[in-house]
Amino acid sequence: MGNAYSPIPELNLLKEFHDGPGQAGFSAGFEMYEYGWRDAGLVQWLDMTDSPELRARLDRLVPFAQATGSGSFYALWRCDDRADLATLPVVFFGDEGDLDVVASGLRDLFRLLAIDDECYLPEDEWDDDDEHSVGHGEYLDWLKERFGLTAPEAADPIIDRARDEYGLRFMDWLLEFSPEYVVEALRENLGA
Repeated sequence: MGNAYSPIPELNLLKEFHDGPGQAGFSAGFEMYEYGWRDAGLVQWLDMTDSPELRARLDRLVPFAQATGSGSFYALWRCDDRADLATLPVVFFGDEGDLDVVASGLRDLFRLLAIDDECYLPEDEWDDDDEHSVGHGEYLDWLKERFGLTAPEAADPIIDRARDEYGLRFMDWLLEFSPEYVVEALRENLGA
């Protein structure tokens, strides 16, 4: 791995883009930070007291990026011991208590970022004052060139698939060690 940002080649490519052409911003609110940053806010977000037992559980969550300009963040959930870490689900921890499984893997998240809106709204639902991020066009080119991917027409199919595949498992996992009210937003998103 050497000086690589992470053990995940896809995430390393995104970090390289982020620190180069995407440095001016390519998706609203998105900003990468230290891979696995322990102080990303998980203990506070879960409203728990820090302890070695909690830290051992939280090691299954790997924060890697700010999701919004107000402090929400993304984390990979190590739901199992699969070798391809790029296929781990991506969880959104919102600064206002939102909690959701938004992508079934990094490539799905990359497509969501191509929407260039913190709430994943399609462009036809933007306010008249909304504009694309400065590096958005370069990001779309990078996404197509590196992965053969394009921006989705809508975020819902991507998010719904991630919720269906991982939502209940993630909620059950969290309930093993966190207060029930912590998962309320996720429960609502899942209709559970």
